[in-house]
Amino acid sequence: MNERKATISRNTLETQITVTVNLDGTGTSHFETGVPFLDHMMDQIARHGLIDLVVHAKGDLHIDAHHTVEDIGITMGQAFAEAVGDKKGITRYGHAYVPLDEALSRVVIDFSGRAGLEYHVPYTRGSVGGFDVDLFSEFFHGFVNHAKVTLHIDNLRGKNTHHQAETVFKAFGRALRMALQADERMAGITPSTKGSL
Repeated sequence: MNERKATISRNTLETQITVTVNLDGTGTSHFETGVPFLDHMMDQIARHGLIDLVVHAKGDLHIDAHHTVEDIGITMGQAFAEAVGDKKGITRYGHAYVPLDEALSRVVIDFSGRAGLEYHVPYTRGSVGGFDVDLFSEFFHGFVNHAKVTLHIDNLRGKNTHHQAETVFKAFGRALRMALQADERMAGITPSTKGSL
């Protein structure tokens, strides 16, 4: 596969965002968004997905974090779409279960070219560290619609809202990692051997 990197900038009346992604990275990350809990969650994507991720964002945080969080999801989705390219040779499907103490989440992804999100996370509190957890849904909607992926997110159990969110993002990173890896079944396949699969 070719080098899978992209940098995307998005500028609106509410936000100015730049996302750089390397899908074949080592899990390094750097964030300047003004939304610390989101930064903590995006770090889980990088670490568990082995994706290098840099996000710089300036938004209308004096109002609330809605526009910033949603637009980061949109811009990240655009960056992933550009970096993954024509998707030839990738596994395409990925899934992961991740526990953290009492919490357990499952994420399943398909780089299908079709945007679709099923998001089922019954948070036990409305906010963590001053972050409105409803905004995670906006983040994932933005990502899905612009990365053109099908994504199923289910928090299967959990009592601690921080744990619920963290298991979701860790599982998301690991599902991405699986889906984006080279499909070993396709290695060495030529037109003359396709018919024997």
